[in-house]
Amino acid sequence: MSGRTPSQWEELTAADPAHSTWYVERFRALAADGADIVGEARLIDAMLARGSRVLDAGCGPGRTGGYLHRVGHVVVGVDVDPVLIAAAEQDHPGPTWIVEDLAELDFPGRGIAADFDAIVCAGNVMTFLAPSTRVAVLTGFARNLAPNGRVVVGFGAGRGYDFRDFFADAETAGLTVDLRLSTWDFRPFTDDSDFLVAVFSRAD
Repeated sequence: MSGRTPSQWEELTAADPAHSTWYVERFRALAADGADIVGEARLIDAMLARGSRVLDAGCGPGRTGGYLHRVGHVVVGVDVDPVLIAAAEQDHPGPTWIVEDLAELDFPGRGIAADFDAIVCAGNVMTFLAPSTRVAVLTGFARNLAPNGRVVVGFGAGRGYDFRDFFADAETAGLTVDLRLSTWDFRPFTDDSDFLVAVFSRAD
C-alpha cells in the first residue's frame, strides 16, 4: 500500500477524524426513523437471480450490501475506511466485509472468487476516488465481473467528475454502457439530469 494515492474520502477523514462516525450515525438515524435507505439495493436485486454474487464497491456502513444479503444474495463489501467497515460488520452480519482500496482489488489473493454477477457502486463513491485512480477502479470492476454480469454506478453532478469523462473512462476500462438512468427508481437520463445511474456490461 506504500506509495499509493489516497482517495478524496481518506483526505476528508484525515482532516476531520470524526467524519466517518458521523456518517455511520447519520444512516443509523435515518433507518431508525423509517427512511428508505435501500433504493439502490432494490434496483440491483431486481436485476438478479436469487443467490447471485454481488460486490458492493465502496460499501460504507453496509446499507446496500446488507439488504442484498438479507434477500438472499452472496455479498462482498469493500471500503477503504475501516470505521465504516466496522459499522457494516456490526449492523449487517453475513456478508464478507473488507478494508481495501478499490484501485487495488485482489480477490484471488484473498481466496475470493472474482466473478460477480453484479457490482454496485452507489453513494457518490466514484466522486470520492483520487482522480488518478478512476480508470484503475473501473478496470477492476470489469476484471472482476462475471461474463454476463453488470456494473451499476450512481453519482451526482457537480461533484468534480463530469458524466462525459466518466463514460470515457468506463470505455477505456473495458465497459460498455447498457442503460442510463437519472434515479435508482428507473427514471430515464436526460441532458438536464443532475444524477446518473449507469448500467454497464463487459466489453468482451
